Amino acid sequence: MRAARLLQTLLLLQNRGRMSCGALAGELGVATRTILRDVDAMTEAGLPIIVHRGQQGGVELGFNYRTRLTGLAADEAEAMAVILSTAAPALDALGLRSAGDRARSKLFESFPDGVRDKIAVARQLLRFAAVASALPDPRVEALAVAVRESRIAFVQARGPTRRRVHPIALECAADGWSLIDGLDPAKPLPISSWGDINISARRFGASA
Repeated sequence: MRAARLLQTLLLLQNRGRMSCGALAGELGVATRTILRDVDAMTEAGLPIIVHRGQQGGVELGFNYRTRLTGLAADEAEAMAVILSTAAPALDALGLRSAGDRARSKLFESFPDGVRDKIAVARQLLRFAAVASALPDPRVEALAVAVRESRIAFVQARGPTRRRVHPIALECAADGWSLIDGLDPAKPLPISSWGDINISARRFGASA
């Protein structure tokens, strides 16, 4: 358990740079004093851990140190097999199915041989048939483009309640998709209220 936590700590520092002990503790679900003990153990093991004191301090890796994820526990490999094998309806809705398939393949190939072998065995033992899903709503994909490109959009575009929105995020919950409007982010717009939509070529935040 501790070895897995130390590896995760190393990867967090590698990918995010300097982090406070409190932030690491929150990510790993342990007490701050546990992080301090882990940092001491990593230092004793010869890893280039740099500790900065003071209010703006934190922990970081020195000397541009990089590591590669070289091991997964058996249950982690099994979990990864499920992640790589199950369909993600949200990808279809966002028009990202092909990109998702490519990403899964690259992720699998990025693991070392031993980890790939564990995942391959788990995928043989845990099989998921393709499940037909409802046709994706084209409005979701269109609004996803608007979110990525900061484009002005209109909901209820053909009715008297036509509303201009600044799409800053899409949220998928148990009751369906909602749009987060930058003009009123505290009130997500559920998909049932969108009606016809229109995506403008203009970007919000840009001069008129």
